Amino acid sequence: MLAVLCALLLFVAAAVIGTGIEDREGTLHVGWPPLYANWDPHGGPGTPAALAVAVLVVAFGPYLARRLPWRALLLTVWPAAMAWTWSLALADGWRRGVARRLATKYEYLRSVDRFDDIGATLRDFTRHILIDSPDHWPPHTAGHPPGATLTFVYLDRIGLGGGAWAAAFVLTVGTSAAVAVLVAVRALAGERLARRAAPFLVLSPAAVWAGVSADGYFAAVAAWAVALLALAATRRERPVLSLACGFGAGLLFGLTWYLSYGLVLFAAFAGAVLLLTRTARPLPALLAGALVVPLAFTFAGFAWWEAYDLLVDRYYQGAGGVRPYGYWVWANLACTTLLLGAAGVAGLRRVLAAAPRTLRAVRTGRLGPPERFTGLVLTAFLVLLAADLSGMSKAETERIWLPFALWLLPAAALLPRPGRRAWLAAQALLALAVNHLLLTGW
Repeated sequence: MLAVLCALLLFVAAAVIGTGIEDREGTLHVGWPPLYANWDPHGGPGTPAALAVAVLVVAFGPYLARRLPWRALLLTVWPAAMAWTWSLALADGWRRGVARRLATKYEYLRSVDRFDDIGATLRDFTRHILIDSPDHWPPHTAGHPPGATLTFVYLDRIGLGGGAWAAAFVLTVGTSAAVAVLVAVRALAGERLARRAAPFLVLSPAAVWAGVSADGYFAAVAAWAVALLALAATRRERPVLSLACGFGAGLLFGLTWYLSYGLVLFAAFAGAVLLLTRTARPLPALLAGALVVPLAFTFAGFAWWEAYDLLVDRYYQGAGGVRPYGYWVWANLACTTLLLGAAGVAGLRRVLAAAPRTLRAVRTGRLGPPERFTGLVLTAFLVLLAADLSGMSKAETERIWLPFALWLLPAAALLPRPGRRAWLAAQALLALAVNHLLLTGW
């Protein structure tokens, strides 16, 4: 509770100080500091559904997580997370909450028509990143490698064009991340902790921003990469399956780097999984798979490093050059407290308290399920801090950091069983309050 109080005070400080900075200097470029949102109490067709999902998960989630067979639990978690995320998105209405989210002037869909000749566009991609370049890309297209925009190009090619289909794809794939995290946690730390984490991955406040933003989709791709690698590192009885999982993990890791530049930090997760399992057995297959997507884009004419250097210049040409680092380096963390909710913050406190024991276990090689679990969550926390200190994450991190925050949510599994429904209820109330009092950018 003390950790939750500290998180609350951090967020209040970020709101009060941020409002003062924005009123005085106008340099934060957010409507309701520290969030990219505006004060707008509202409801919509998704509101009754969101309330119903919250009540059902709080009432039955912990019981079902304990009792359902493992595969049945996974098949329940995905549609439950989807129902929660869809209902929160629809609380803003169909057009405003879903269909138009990915069709604004900042988004990827604005660039789909410019990919008629995909090869030529990839070769020419870097020439349109800077703001002062001819026909410069919209912010999200310029701010990401072309794999992100190509996702929506290919959806358009198969007849699923437009904002509604894009949102449905992003939300459907993005909510599968909850299943991926459970698979990884079970492989590394055992089924008990995975089952305890399941309801918190369903009823997550992060769903406010996962529906609908492309970063939710990125989070799922990265999560499945980690899950497949965890399976490859822990399955010894079926070498062929382990090889396939390792290669698949490499493919997805390579893809994540061409969806978002910041997801190159997920290489730390790959290292952590191999370190925590004390094996290098999946490494050849992992490296082979990880080369596929980068080589394909490089041979197609897109140079990742050249584009990233230009992106840094563009970042400081726009809001990134105005937003004060001294505020956002800690206000970003205040935003993260909303992604985690009270349960995530309280669980993270327990993980940080166990950090010395985890590090000793890593040094001595005596890693049990608890140490592997806390090691995985600690990796996510350190990666998030690295993204924060980089200075390339100033504001909007409630969306941008979804792939990292997703791996902090399982920390709630460490909370004591008697109060688990109360913690779940707190998660739901926070998400409902944010979603209905603020009009978020995603």
